[in-house]
Amino acid sequence: MAKKAKKQQEQSAAGGRRAGGTPATVALTAAGVDFTVHSYDHDPSHPSYGEEAAEAMGVSPDRVFKTLVADVDGTLVVGVVPVAGSLDLKALATAVGGKRATMADPALAERTTGYVRGGISPLGQRKRLRTVLDASASSYDTICVSAGRRGLEVELSPKDLAALTEATLAPIGRA
Repeated sequence: MAKKAKKQQEQSAAGGRRAGGTPATVALTAAGVDFTVHSYDHDPSHPSYGEEAAEAMGVSPDRVFKTLVADVDGTLVVGVVPVAGSLDLKALATAVGGKRATMADPALAERTTGYVRGGISPLGQRKRLRTVLDASASSYDTICVSAGRRGLEVELSPKDLAALTEATLAPIGRA
């Protein structure tokens, strides 16, 4: 049975932030960016956080992006790719001028970003990491990324996401 997503519009400019916002939604509000929050009941037994989000919201998995933390030559880097595919580690390393990339230790990723696995957002991280957004994002008017906790997504323009994270756009996703 598909879960129903609850849609909530957060007004960015007029102090419309709800109490209990995440660092990601606080950052979006502070930046004055238009965004929509989608919440749903997270099922801990679901095998994929991203696919669960896409199903719950009724959005194509190509428009829902996951935030992955990788180690590129000893430096943590964020890769943001569609949940329908996977991160091409070699392409990520190339995009940031590195030689070799591996997935970061999950505990280190959580400590560094301030978010839990499955809820890591590219926005509002505890320590700002260099970010690479898959080039496919620019094909859409809006995309969804984690809003900072499991069961909470934020929909915004890829242009705004790239600007706020100072992301490089590069083909880092694999189908």
